[in-house]
Amino acid sequence: MNTLFDELHVGSLQLKNRFVMAPLTRMRSQQPGNIPWELNAEYYRQRASAGLIVTEATQVSQQGQGYPGTPGIHSPDQVAGWRKVTGAVHDAGGRIFLQLWHVGRISHRSFQPGNQIPVSASAVKPAGITYTASWQPVDFETPRALRTDEIPGVIGHFRQAASNAMDAGFDGVEIHGANGYLIDQFLQDGTNRRTDQYGGSLQNRTRFLLEVVSAVAEVWEMGRIGVRLSPFGTFNDMSDSDANALFTHVVRELDSSGIGYLHLVEPRASEAGQTDAIDASAQACLEKFRPIFRGILVSAGGYTPESAAAVIRDGLADAVAFGRLFIANPDLPERVRSAAGMNPYDRTTFYGGDARGYTDYPLLSGA
Repeated sequence: MNTLFDELHVGSLQLKNRFVMAPLTRMRSQQPGNIPWELNAEYYRQRASAGLIVTEATQVSQQGQGYPGTPGIHSPDQVAGWRKVTGAVHDAGGRIFLQLWHVGRISHRSFQPGNQIPVSASAVKPAGITYTASWQPVDFETPRALRTDEIPGVIGHFRQAASNAMDAGFDGVEIHGANGYLIDQFLQDGTNRRTDQYGGSLQNRTRFLLEVVSAVAEVWEMGRIGVRLSPFGTFNDMSDSDANALFTHVVRELDSSGIGYLHLVEPRASEAGQTDAIDASAQACLEKFRPIFRGILVSAGGYTPESAAAVIRDGLADAVAFGRLFIANPDLPERVRSAAGMNPYDRTTFYGGDARGYTDYPLLSGA
């Protein structure tokens, strides 16, 4: 039986424990240019006691941005900024992966090159509101469906971003296929109405994800590549007519690919929305997909240290990702080890701002 404090090998990488810092959008990159800077480097350095840090979602191109203040990995200045982050984390003894992100339709023309409308698998407008580049709330726009001949270029952006991540000193990359962003928009038939080789059948709808994985694997060894999925998720107005069949197929394909790990996040936005009343909790997802995926499985979904220890002990997951607990407790592994109290998090400081609620949470050492 393993514990949260046991080492774990992800490909050729040895992690010192099984605490993963989940990818957390904080909207604090330096402007203009969406460039990581010293404040971000300090934030990640403080949390280097995690076995693995997965960075906030990072757009692979300007077209991939959908929120103000989120960092990119597509310009030389961004690569240089991320190098400050990886250097700080490595100097503190940590390991860090970059999460590769394209938001697809969850954007606004104010972020897009030439003020164009956002792109997606199909021209299906999401319900709800989004934010402009100047932080103004507006209704979502109806996206433009990517032409078949444009898709290789978008995949190329993921490949180049993976190469940029290597240049920036990361230990690996995680492909963001969850939460209703572009890859998920290709996977689920509520957003994918295509009739070409990227739409219709499960095989076709999975094609974009697998081609992204293959492109990234031209840069990184498979063992240094993770993929994040949110099975049965409805966040960002997502749906599928048979999510159980879809995600079973996707997980089987990823198992065959040999990726370093699969990261499953519990959907939070609403009910699973399936006619057969699928239980979409974190543990239910693990129980469903653990027999299918034979590699390293990371689970995220509102865990406490106690519930995380239980899924590790029972072999349902190999590591657990913590989000809000890591925001407020930079030294989370040590607090769990010593049974110390936890700092409460301040939700009002999650998105945007400065050091308050970002780098000013106290550590046990007082450092």
